[in-house]
Amino acid sequence: MSEPRSAQGAPAAPSAIGPVADHGPVEGGAVGARANGGPAAVVGIGGGSSALRRNLLLRLRNEGPSAPEDLASALGASRTGVLQQLHALEAAGLVSRRSVRHGVGRPRHVYDVTEAAQDLFPTNYDGLALGLLAAIRSIGGDALVEDVFEERRRTTGDHVRRRLAERLPPGAPLVDKARELAVIQDELGYLAEAVVGADGVIRVVERNCAIHRVAADTTAACAAELDLFREILGPDVVRETHIAAGDRCCTYRIGEGRA
Repeated sequence: MSEPRSAQGAPAAPSAIGPVADHGPVEGGAVGARANGGPAAVVGIGGGSSALRRNLLLRLRNEGPSAPEDLASALGASRTGVLQQLHALEAAGLVSRRSVRHGVGRPRHVYDVTEAAQDLFPTNYDGLALGLLAAIRSIGGDALVEDVFEERRRTTGDHVRRRLAERLPPGAPLVDKARELAVIQDELGYLAEAVVGADGVIRVVERNCAIHRVAADTTAACAAELDLFREILGPDVVRETHIAAGDRCCTYRIGEGRA
């Protein structure tokens, strides 16, 4: 296959690889972590402020609402440094602050992680998905697994059709439909784009499999994706390359359609 070019005229900028939480830059470095990483991956790895920011979030997650002086003492950091990073985390929406009365005198501020910070901590969605597949298979065998993915394809197809109706005019060109489908897939983590090869044929390329472990467990997942693409872009869609088969990307040729 010839080197494709973007249907938009230039390659689309890649989105984050895998389930990476991106809350935007904050003072001292970006905050982000792979959802499946260990505690060391909770916030951007590195020295100085990044490490302190990571440790603050871990401490708050483990111990609950805490005052800056208590955090500073527990982490062996200065109160000023802790406050600076707490303010940065608060600006990013990852921690919240409230005032608490403690005897006489001025109330003290305590900080805690917000719901938005949850995505920075380790998860086990792969394990959950594979466990659910095993449970489904134990109840109804591979036939039930296929039925589940077929129903998921139908509901996903409904969503995609609504999205196309909202974003594109009636009778939109096939390349625009392919581009919008690629945008949807990219949002789901597939690093997808619609491209036009030197032969003028439209292709949707996915450079990441967002459900790689599930796809390795059952062929129903990939079969459902191919069926979805055919449902949206026409029955002549052909999968030319396949990550699950050892290729570097999944490539779908959109029939003989030309941009």
